[in-house]
Amino acid sequence: MKKTALLLSLFVGFVGASATLHAAPKKKAAKAPAPATSKPIEIELISQLPGEKRQALAALIERFNQQEKSGSRIVLAERAWNADSLPTMMILDGATEEAFLAGPVRYKPVHAVMQAAGEPLQVARGVSGITPPNFVDAAGKPVALPVALDTPILFINQDLFRKAGLDPAAPPQTWSQTQEAAGKLYKAGVACPITTVKPVKVLIENMSAWHNAPYASANGTVLAANGMDQVRHLARMASWQKSHYLLIFGHGDEAVGHFVANECGMLLAGQSAMTEFAKTGISFGVSQLPYYDDVRGAPQNTLADGPALWIGAGKSPAEYKLAARFIRFWLEPTQQVDWQRDTGYLPLNRAGAFAASSQSLGAELQPIRVAIETLTHKPATANSRASAAGHSALTNELVEAQLDTVWNDGVAAKLALDTAVGEAKPVGDGKRKTK
Repeated sequence: MKKTALLLSLFVGFVGASATLHAAPKKKAAKAPAPATSKPIEIELISQLPGEKRQALAALIERFNQQEKSGSRIVLAERAWNADSLPTMMILDGATEEAFLAGPVRYKPVHAVMQAAGEPLQVARGVSGITPPNFVDAAGKPVALPVALDTPILFINQDLFRKAGLDPAAPPQTWSQTQEAAGKLYKAGVACPITTVKPVKVLIENMSAWHNAPYASANGTVLAANGMDQVRHLARMASWQKSHYLLIFGHGDEAVGHFVANECGMLLAGQSAMTEFAKTGISFGVSQLPYYDDVRGAPQNTLADGPALWIGAGKSPAEYKLAARFIRFWLEPTQQVDWQRDTGYLPLNRAGAFAASSQSLGAELQPIRVAIETLTHKPATANSRASAAGHSALTNELVEAQLDTVWNDGVAAKLALDTAVGEAKPVGDGKRKTK
């Protein structure tokens, strides 16, 4: 527990150290709060969160609405951000986020909304390189709130480990140990020894950071994921696939369903996959992402990525004040505990980080603790920092297409990665200007 507490304290250093970017102005003792004179309002929040994560968001909104004394409400809407007038709040990801950010500025920075409303914003500035640079402006101030961050870790099916004669209390730590475990699982009749979600994010981008190998150029705008470490790893994964050790089910989170169905012995996925396991009662263990012990300095650090909350431009002061109160509510300790437990996403501030270390929650948040350990194993370097290229949906799609040629057509790992790097176009520097 002492080690976990230390790592969580380091994570706090990364995700805010409870650093209030804007403190609410002090009120004069003799001045009573002004009575509400405006009518209650409703503002929309649209979300790309999947399944039960969306249900957790709906529950959070309902709790906020119940305690909102003004009578105003947040409404969780089912529509695209560009289907009608711009929503006040949007949780966007991938290509949808890129489309939203293309062209004219359609958002108001989160830090500006909170400051104008006199509300504290107790989150980090840039999270020291482990989250996408797209979420901050050139001054390092948050323009979006990364509410759904994941980093890949290793899950094991403890029952299938026992079946294969493996110790379920000792998940593999290195890739050599992982290969040995996969071989034993396969010999024991497990058709899917290991699988992964989002192969590009896990097997290429995060494996690059984990071994301090650059995924992008020095300024983060140009793909550079064809170094020796990336080629070697992809070639190894291709050999596992041919040997039926590794099964690739798709570009997204399809692998989680196969793991939950007791088909796979090991799963590489973000820690938020833990919420899927609770529904089936599957017996699982967790460990950090495997690493190569012959790479000097490894392991280094992984990266956190996922959907973020954006606030639409052109709204009224009353709408922005309601949005700011909702964000402040979301960042409160009680809500941070519930958000982690219900979604598995990483904590957003000091309150959430220390909640993850609470003994009262037992093993419930162990995947989050392991995820924090991988993120903070070592401070991010110039090579292991998150990049605009890594966060780019278009770049990821291009790399995905090349990985498909490896899995499906037997194309050599080096050729596939060289092709991806050669075809990738530079992306923006990820620093959002404040409007």
